[in-house]
Amino acid sequence: MIILDEQLSNFKIVDAIHAWYRGAVLVVNDLRPNTVIKDDAIPALLRGQHEPTFVTINVSHFWQRVPIDQRFCVVCFALPDAGLHRLPSLLRLLFRNPDFSTKRQRAGHVVRINKDEEVRFYSYENQQVQAFRL
Repeated sequence: MIILDEQLSNFKIVDAIHAWYRGAVLVVNDLRPNTVIKDDAIPALLRGQHEPTFVTINVSHFWQRVPIDQRFCVVCFALPDAGLHRLPSLLRLLFRNPDFSTKRQRAGHVVRINKDEEVRFYSYENQQVQAFRL
């Protein structure tokens, strides 16, 4: 399951991800309809799902701030608004990486992807930031 932060619902990203991802693709507001969901409430919502991958462009509130949890993955995209159309394809490239290809492998990781396709990540098991290119 991929859960998108609410800012991404306006960019037709859901449909673009649905084109290649077989699982559910939701916007975080779908988990608690008709309510305002603050960033600090998102980890609790994610814990209630089965190994979700949360995708956001809100890097400053999640990268090296969200508590690492073995039950979910957080992927932060550091992209300018004009580059958001690349988000689905960059996410797909991440999911093709052997270390991130299944929900189980992604769970427990916090990932940051920038416009130059550099991936930085840390995990529950290794909190030191590591990097690679897509």
